[in-house]
Amino acid sequence: MGVKINIAPYLQPYTGNKVVVEVNGSQVGECLEQLVKQFSGMGKMLYLENGELVPHVAIFVNSADVYPEGLAKLVKEGDEVHIIYIIAGG
Repeated sequence: MGVKINIAPYLQPYTGNKVVVEVNGSQVGECLEQLVKQFSGMGKMLYLENGELVPHVAIFVNSADVYPEGLAKLVKEGDEVHIIYIIAGG
């Protein structure tokens, strides 16, 4: 079964238009690494050159923000991860 990563519509072009991608991992960071291994274009959308998440990306597990654990947040089989791009405008 694994962990499901829900892909926001504006990120779906980087996953071949997949809405949900199933990965394995025990931490959010491991799951995102698996996602990038499957879809390399997601790397530039998620990470800065130094390996940190880009500032306008928010990660939720089962509808709860991963802050303060961040990428170290534990996940288990059946959990759902949501990647949200925080877009501002004016």
